[in-house]
Amino acid sequence: MRRKARQAVKPENRPRFWGRHAVSAALDNPERVVKRIWVTRDAALDFEFDPSIALSFADVADLGRLVPGDAPHQGIVIEIEKLPDIWLGDLLDQAEDKRPLLVLDQVTDPHNVGAILRSAAAFNALGIVTQDRHAPAESGALAKAASGALETVPWIRVVNLSRALDEIAEAGFWRVGLTGEAEITLAEAMGPPRIALVLGAEGEGMRQNTEAHCDALARLPISDRIESLNVSNAAAIALYAAVTN
Repeated sequence: MRRKARQAVKPENRPRFWGRHAVSAALDNPERVVKRIWVTRDAALDFEFDPSIALSFADVADLGRLVPGDAPHQGIVIEIEKLPDIWLGDLLDQAEDKRPLLVLDQVTDPHNVGAILRSAAAFNALGIVTQDRHAPAESGALAKAASGALETVPWIRVVNLSRALDEIAEAGFWRVGLTGEAEITLAEAMGPPRIALVLGAEGEGMRQNTEAHCDALARLPISDRIESLNVSNAAAIALYAAVTN
């Protein structure tokens, strides 16, 4: 799959990942450039490091100063380059039935996007599509929430989400937008075996123009004891429905 040219990033702006799942996945990803590793001697026993990567042994307290707050670094922190972007058209060329595509409309919380990536990996989704300006950057918090899925699930960033939804439709996807105000349930909205699930930000939901570029609007059949679900939980349920439809 073609990737766009990698842009140079100053060392002070490089993200840092922590936690064994996120770090292991990054080290195993041939597309990921790892610039530096900090690790305790005990944790180092569980890894095999490329000798070309700068490595420093550190104690737990030192690692704690490299990550935000009480982030659970589990004895290892790495500094990385962001993955180069992927072209939407290249991803759509790999579309298969029963491999849903997720489209996120201004979902900006890194923990939610990380959790959505994890669910996307679990249900063999084709990938996720977000806007480039209204989505979280790659970060340690997002990578930790994704539990390795950031390295395995294609993430497409586009300038214009409406145009992207048009391109997705041209590739044979049935676009289902999730909203609590919809009259039909997700099960009733399912169409062809290629499904694109469109989810909006918590609270605000999908923008009107995004809804207008969906083939159907649907709701999850939750009880009236709760108003709504977290967007990452809704994504997981919708993915299950899509692959079992």
